[in-house]
Order: sequence, then structure tokens, then C-alpha cells
Amino acid sequence: MRSLLFIPADSEKKLAKGLASGADSLILDLEDSIAPESKQKARDLALAFLASALRKHLRPRLYVRVNGLNSGLTEADLNAVMQAPPDGILLPKTVNGASLQHLGALLAVREAEQDLADGSTKIMAIVTETPAAIFNMGTYAGASHRLEGLTWGAEDLAAALGAETNRDTDGSYTFPFLLARSLTLFAAAAAGVLAIDAVHGNFRDLARLRLECEEAKRDGFTGKMAIHPAQIEIINEIFSPSEESIAKARAIVAAFAAEPHAGVISFEGEMLDVPHLTKARRLLASLRES
Repeated sequence: MRSLLFIPADSEKKLAKGLASGADSLILDLEDSIAPESKQKARDLALAFLASALRKHLRPRLYVRVNGLNSGLTEADLNAVMQAPPDGILLPKTVNGASLQHLGALLAVREAEQDLADGSTKIMAIVTETPAAIFNMGTYAGASHRLEGLTWGAEDLAAALGAETNRDTDGSYTFPFLLARSLTLFAAAAAGVLAIDAVHGNFRDLARLRLECEEAKRDGFTGKMAIHPAQIEIINEIFSPSEESIAKARAIVAAFAAEPHAGVISFEGEMLDVPHLTKARRLLASLRES
């Protein structure tokens, strides 16, 4: 998944536009973008949208961001949307691996009620929204067979820290938030799941969005969340491997295959070892999954 577009689930108009956005995944939001008095409306519209969209042959992956486990609203969210089950649930305010296990248990019950295969509903988690969560990044590896990806967010963390801003004067993140970003990347790699970069809130600043996408891809993130359809084209462009990089990956795999007993090979003037082969195989595997 390169692009993951948040859509307030209480807006029929925005939900309809989401399908035409070109995003790899839509995240129907029941949490931050929904006022308390609109929660039930959002659940009802999310269910209706899922029931319709899931029947389409060509569609994006469909996720639902539920309210956090400490909100008292998670089970009502799941009771609604699991009637037309989404591909996955995005869990906000995730504290540690036990949070994934808790959500997994809630999902297992509802999968059984809907006669779905156990584990068919995947989980993605936002893992930086509380200060306590920053100390638990090593707990996600092996925590749940449902886990598909980890992502991070800066706004809730800034509020929890009492930070005046999470951006420097040049628009880049300040150090505490760069640390949270980096730890998310490490945690995702350790867990063997997708690392998804945070949203860029100013949807009109496409130049900064492009820069953030380029930096995220450079560092190892595989995609980026979005809050507006105008951001999708750039995100998809940056996180799609170029023809040149695909050709090079295939050549590296072939070169290692030609010397199966070599730990190190010479390739285009460079000495390559197993990490280079792993990287090439991962890129080619991403093509098969897309």
C-alpha cells in the first residue's frame, strides 16, 4: 500500500469521492474527524459504504479507524462495521503489543459471529500518539498474526507533550517527532510489516508533501497516509518503484542466482552481499503484492 486516504465516515459525499481518488487504501474514520454526537451516524454510513464497496471487483483496500481501546467506543464501532467486514482495522492510541492482542480478541469474536475465517481482518496501528507508547516499540514483533503495518502521528503526541509545535521553521519535524518517526520505522522492520509515514496536514503544500515522501521512501517507509485526494497522485508516484530500480533488482537477484555459493558478488563496480539481495527481493515482492 502506497497511499492510504483518511475519509470522515459521516460524509457520504467524501466517501463516494474516495473510491475515485486513486488511493491504494481508504481509511473510513470513526475517531478524530467525527464529533461525539455524530459517532452513530458515522458507523451507519461506514457500514452502508462497506456493504456497497466490497462488492466492487476493482476497489481499494478498505480499513476503518475505530476509536481507541480506552475510549469506551471501540466495541460499538466493531459491532457496526464488522457486519460488512472491512479488510482491516486501524487502531489509534496503540500503547504496545498487548493492544494488538486485545483488538485481535475483539475481532475474533466478531469474525466467528459473521462466519469469517479467524484472522481475516488485518490490523494496522498508530504507535506514537502517547508518550508511554514510545517506550514500547519493541513489543510489536510477534504480537499478532493480523498485524499488517505500523504508522505514526505527530499531532496527538504534540498535545500530550505540551509542545508548542511539532515543526521547525523550515517545515521539517523537530527532534522529538523525528525520533518517534524513526522508532516507528525500526519497529515495523523488526515486526516484518509495512512502515507507513504520517499524514502531511497542509494539503495545499504539495512541494513539502513531495519532499516528505521522498525522504520517507529513502529511509525505508513503504507508503504514506493522506488527508485529501489531491495528495494521492504524488504519494503514488514517489512510492512506486521506477523501471530502473525494478530492472536493477532483477539483475541483482539473477547475479546472485548465477553464483549460488557466493556470499559476496561484484555487480556494476560494487561489491554486494546478502543485505543487497534481500532489498532487491523485497522490491520485487512488493510488485507481486500490488
